Amino acid sequence: MNVNILAAPATPLGGHQLLIFLVQVASLLLLALCLGRLAERLKMPAIVGELLTGVILGPSLLGHFAPGFSSWLFPAAPEQAHLLDAVGQIGVLLLVGVTGTHLDVAMLRRRSASALRVSLTGLLIPLALGIALGSTLPASLIPGGTDRTVFAMFLGVAMCVSAIPVIAKTLSDMRLLHRDVGQLTLAAGTVDDAVGWFLLSVVSAAATVGVTLLGVSLSVAYLVGFLAFAVVAGRPLVRRVMSLTAGSRESGPAIATAVVLVLLGAVTTHALGMEPIFGALVVGTLIGMTGTATQKHLAPLRTVVLSVLAPIFIATAGLRMDLTALLQPAVALTGLAVLAIAILGKFAGAYLGARLSRLGKWEAVALGAGMNARGVVEVIVAMTGLRLGVLTTATYTVVILVALITSLMAPPLLRVAMRHITQNDEELLRKAAHESWAGMYDTTAQPSPTGPARP
Repeated sequence: MNVNILAAPATPLGGHQLLIFLVQVASLLLLALCLGRLAERLKMPAIVGELLTGVILGPSLLGHFAPGFSSWLFPAAPEQAHLLDAVGQIGVLLLVGVTGTHLDVAMLRRRSASALRVSLTGLLIPLALGIALGSTLPASLIPGGTDRTVFAMFLGVAMCVSAIPVIAKTLSDMRLLHRDVGQLTLAAGTVDDAVGWFLLSVVSAAATVGVTLLGVSLSVAYLVGFLAFAVVAGRPLVRRVMSLTAGSRESGPAIATAVVLVLLGAVTTHALGMEPIFGALVVGTLIGMTGTATQKHLAPLRTVVLSVLAPIFIATAGLRMDLTALLQPAVALTGLAVLAIAILGKFAGAYLGARLSRLGKWEAVALGAGMNARGVVEVIVAMTGLRLGVLTTATYTVVILVALITSLMAPPLLRVAMRHITQNDEELLRKAAHESWAGMYDTTAQPSPTGPARP
């Protein structure tokens, strides 16, 4: 059989499509930069302004007051939207991978019990409250033909998830990645994400084909198997691959290799039916364990991801928020109830887990504030529910409101709590290491054991 591979070439990107895409990226990045700087001047992390970028350019404001221009800038054509989504997906995977390189595995190993307690209580309490609330909401908020139990389970999952991308960006903006609380928040958030995506897959299956013991067992086996492979084989493999680039004077080979590894980790977990973010974080953590030489080579990658790709991704997430639906009284009241359950449940769960681990009051407050940020993960959960017919437009908007408010609440609460937590020597040394990797100051300078490292 003769096959001519040139017989049907892919249709090239049209000139108008390319123009719209370039204007979209430039507009999102420019406004995200301006609002991010404004947020920083107001003593808030840049992510607050970046989230508001999507709200301003999305249906909530621009789409409401200038629908014609909004339709031109963000046309409803799927092929056009997918271009922007693709950039956002690359951005979030690299953001999570870069965050993983900052994880102090030795410290987390010592305090793994604390991370697990914070994660489990932070999961179970809001999950139970969300299911209880979903069982009592008016039937008008549940799509016709949807089983109330499935709806309640879905709402419970939406209440219990955290958002590693938003947590990572918030901690990075606030320069808290080197703090023990920041490390514990990332570790507990990782467990939350893994369990949350597993629960989402179970509820999604219940909404479509039903739940089977075999399907659940396979999901658990894939999760455990991936983690076991990462520990046993992935760590030496990543160390070996990254060591091949360590001797180069240029950062290019190390950056390209790291990006490929992070994307391969994402591909693996996605192929196994899990969220690709989880694989990116695990591989990023393995890269971070390869040594200081690799970390210094990755400094330019961190700059590009945190300054360009991550803001575009965060702004893109805000584009899907339509807050005009909250003008309906019934939706607004339901939103307040769901928001209260989401905030109190997650905060109380994380706070309880921290106190059970004998952490201080302000450390527990910081963990509760950090774990409360749901951001774009909540958006993804809401979009899944809308696609499956589990959520109406009204309940979708309510869940999106939770994503926005909890992401905005986390930074100021973290700032208040961290004022009462003194940095220890290990945190100061970790900060010096992080900043030297990024070239923020002379690497020969040593951090003072009695005072904070230079900003």
